[in-house]
Amino acid sequence: MFKKNTKHQQPALISAASELPEKQRERLRSSWAGTFYKEFFSRLNEETFSVLYSDLPSRPNVPINILVGLEALKAGFGWSDAELYDNYCYDLQVRYALGYDRLGDGDFEIRSLYYFRQRLSQYNANTGENLLEKAFEQITDAQIVNLKVRTGMQRMDSTQIASNIVSASRLQLLVESLGRVQRILNEADQVRLAETFAPYTKDSAGHYTYRIKGQEAVREHLQTIGKIIHALLADLKSAYADESAYQVLERLFANNFHLLESGPCAKENKELTSDGLQSVDDLEATFRTKGAGHYRGYVANLTETCDPENELQLITKVQVAPNNIDDNQLLAEALPDLKQRTELEKIYTDSGHAGPATDAVLQEQQVEHIQTAIRGITPNPEKLNLADFTIKFNEGGQPVKVTCPQGQAETVHSTSRKKGFVAHFTAEVCQACPLADKCLARLGSRDPYYHMRFTQADVRASERRRRCQEQRKDGRNLRAAVEASVRSLKHPFPAGKLPVRGKFRVASLLIGSACMSNVRRIQRYLRAKSKPETVQPAATGEEKCTQEQVGDSFWTFIKTTWAALCGLAWPKLLAVGC
Repeated sequence: MFKKNTKHQQPALISAASELPEKQRERLRSSWAGTFYKEFFSRLNEETFSVLYSDLPSRPNVPINILVGLEALKAGFGWSDAELYDNYCYDLQVRYALGYDRLGDGDFEIRSLYYFRQRLSQYNANTGENLLEKAFEQITDAQIVNLKVRTGMQRMDSTQIASNIVSASRLQLLVESLGRVQRILNEADQVRLAETFAPYTKDSAGHYTYRIKGQEAVREHLQTIGKIIHALLADLKSAYADESAYQVLERLFANNFHLLESGPCAKENKELTSDGLQSVDDLEATFRTKGAGHYRGYVANLTETCDPENELQLITKVQVAPNNIDDNQLLAEALPDLKQRTELEKIYTDSGHAGPATDAVLQEQQVEHIQTAIRGITPNPEKLNLADFTIKFNEGGQPVKVTCPQGQAETVHSTSRKKGFVAHFTAEVCQACPLADKCLARLGSRDPYYHMRFTQADVRASERRRRCQEQRKDGRNLRAAVEASVRSLKHPFPAGKLPVRGKFRVASLLIGSACMSNVRRIQRYLRAKSKPETVQPAATGEEKCTQEQVGDSFWTFIKTTWAALCGLAWPKLLAVGC
């Protein structure tokens, strides 16, 4: 049964925190723990999670704000569950962050946290909604309002994230999956198929593949195991088709083999797709080659405010997807929510977030997209391109007028087949133009006009390029600082590898890390704001003096002191006969 936790609103009269000296109490309040309690813990709307619990009278739940707070702390500090529970039980700073003044209050077993994660995961599987993400956005929106953070300008970047899986070859995955299928068989089937499974279950999958050297040998073993798996899938389907181990083996077979009339044939490496199974433990991880690197896992996409007038920037959205999803798809998915929550006007990204998929959404949401780089071939600088022309659009985003770099403006018309646009420039003006040799417009063969033809895609690409060129002229790159935010998100996890598997758990951990990043930023902001400004009093009258006068006074003091010391020492030197 769901019950809100309000006990933290009434602090205990006698507690471990109250027994601290005043200086230490103040330091505790101004530390990350005090900021976490005020800006995260107290802002959490527990009602969001009430859907996870029964409405029938029963035992109350462990406080939601405690469980969600622990998830954020685990991610923000990179703790294991054991470290998390130890810190909850014995660390006064952690307990203060979670609304407890005394050690021993709020005791619960660590398995309650596991059950809570299970409920969250099941709810996500049933509805597609991540309640931790919903809570993060609700808290962040409240922080933005309270701290008066401007959200019209934001920046975005993506990064590769690995889940807790080993890098396994195709053959190793197949052998491991065979072993797991053997373990789900009943006793009679294990005896019947013992000879078939024996070569693959007497040792681990890693040891099996280690002994196979050379591409030809690997290819031969793939062919052999493919035939065995094909026969097993047919034999066991009626009894074990609903078992997850059987389904994994079936998926691996489809990923790695062609089924021909003569039997299974192993696919070439170049025929494998990026969404092929990468681990028998993480069924959602995918494969991606980016630059010179090969990645297995997920992609995280981060959005944060970047208005130069803000003294504080906050992370506003975290997305997680299989890493074969393109960045422009992530931008298109994020825009409607960002526009609704934060009144977004400009979004700064790199080249990967642009493309035809995002153009329509940007137009619909009325958000200006500014890139720091452009995908594709760089236009010839010795020639004019469409970005050098000024294009005016109607309310539907269609071009209606185009103006050349020399100021000649003409109306834009649809082409005869309605597949593009054309502008007709006066021949006399174009022939006298100094840029005629560089221009896109070409003289028509049947009429005295210079014609410039382009498509809607060309127009959108040219607008992206024009905005990119304009922001370079400004001399500042508002997107660059998001790289540091990405690092802060991944910092608790060495080498960007998370200690969990599956898209939901990866997303939950990264959302928790983003929560802690925001808390730390707010703490630094509040600490800097609370420091008193040092104001030097203005000197008046006799207090005024020049730098030279100060120097003279200093040397006068040195000479006087030296003379006094010599006067005291000289009689003693004479007394000893020096």
